[in-house]
Amino acid sequence: MDGEERKKIRAGFHELVNMTPAELEKWLASDRSRDAGQHKDGGESTGHASGRRIVGILRTKTGDLSDDDYRHMREVVGYIHRHLAQRPSGDVQDTRWRYSLMNWGHDPSV
Repeated sequence: MDGEERKKIRAGFHELVNMTPAELEKWLASDRSRDAGQHKDGGESTGHASGRRIVGILRTKTGDLSDDDYRHMREVVGYIHRHLAQRPSGDVQDTRWRYSLMNWGHDPSV
């Protein structure tokens, strides 16, 4: 992965991830966060695990990010774009749709 590709991925990630590490950690500790998303075998949802990874990425210096971190950042951008396209009608403030996005670091109500 070259420097230009990393720069594009990082820009897209920071454009869409609009929660700070502290906000995301607080959210991930909530029951609403743990209940949102798809759970495999009754365990942690994919989005919740991603949120924990996003906190780590946000707290890592740019020069210390690995290719694997950039792959995850690209996955986050793709997920957020796809999920935003499925926005339900009406007030989304207290919906699983919003909660799922928040697990991925994006609060659509901001």
